Amino acid sequence: MDTGELKIKVQNIVRKATTLKNKHINHKNAPVNYACIFSQSKEEYDKLLEAARKIGNIIKETPTGLLFQISPLKTVSGFLRLLKIRLPDNTRPELGDADFTISNFPDFKKKYLSKDGFKLIKREDFEMIELMDSEFDVRSYFSNPPLDKQLNLSLEHSLMKIKKK
Repeated sequence: MDTGELKIKVQNIVRKATTLKNKHINHKNAPVNYACIFSQSKEEYDKLLEAARKIGNIIKETPTGLLFQISPLKTVSGFLRLLKIRLPDNTRPELGDADFTISNFPDFKKKYLSKDGFKLIKREDFEMIELMDSEFDVRSYFSNPPLDKQLNLSLEHSLMKIKKK
């Protein structure tokens, strides 16, 4: 997979996740904060990693895959700077997911958590709401705090790291 194919795949995931988000919530302009590609095989995972290394730097190793800080990639929901390549996982048959930034998370949580398709996932230092719909081959997430804040990544810091590449 070349970098062009990777970028198109990521933009496609964000576009579909945006459509999913917009079907279920009123926050039409919520910007994308992070995206993840769900690899379906070890071979695909290796190819995705090879392409991702050419457009960004690994900033975190997680038990489920590598997180990259990438050169800003234009998507339908704003510029994407964080991309994860997820290890194959049979609980993730979809293409991937996108995480969107919600300005008032407590109100958002109160309004949507009881609705169909929404599920709260609590982690040690953050929580997120997962949105799934069987009509879509992607997932949407809403994290509090958003991943860029969890990692203390500012836009200026992102641009400085990218310029050094």
